[in-house]
Amino acid sequence: MKSLKEIRSTIETLKPLLRERYGVETIGVFGSYSRGEETPKSDVDILVTFNEEAHVGFFKFLELEEFLAKKLGIKVDLVTKDALKPYIKDRILRETVYA
Repeated sequence: MKSLKEIRSTIETLKPLLRERYGVETIGVFGSYSRGEETPKSDVDILVTFNEEAHVGFFKFLELEEFLAKKLGIKVDLVTKDALKPYIKDRILRETVYA
């Protein structure tokens, strides 16, 4: 099972590529990993924002999710800030640990 520190380190290493290939502006971990409540069955929840020039459609978004899962060696649930439901948005933004 990966630790939050290992996940953040991997994401930090990938940031230049994520910016170039996908237009990622910010990226962070939230959910069970950010709260220290992960289990061996946990996926990693990742919050991402894209720069204004990035035109990330559905397939590019899925490609990014799969790319991160492969590099991290764990299932990834990728979410954008815009997709967060209003009733949980503030909590997620507070608990997100950015790489």
